Amino acid sequence: MTDREDRLDVLMRSEPYWTARAMREQGSAFYQKLGEALERADLANRRRLYGAWLDEFEDFHARGLRLAAEEEA
Repeated sequence: MTDREDRLDVLMRSEPYWTARAMREQGSAFYQKLGEALERADLANRRRLYGAWLDEFEDFHARGLRLAAEEEA
């Protein structure tokens, strides 16, 4: 597997809720809409979204993990 495939695999195995929430709460209007699209996407379309915007989704995924940890605390 390539590094890109590994990164995509991490996102595909994660729950999209926190990533989408971070996008809605912390992103610009564009990323808010992308987060809404992620929430509605089926598995195939999630892969397309992640593949097209991998760096951006990784950033918001990390932000989402922080939101989850804060809410859990």
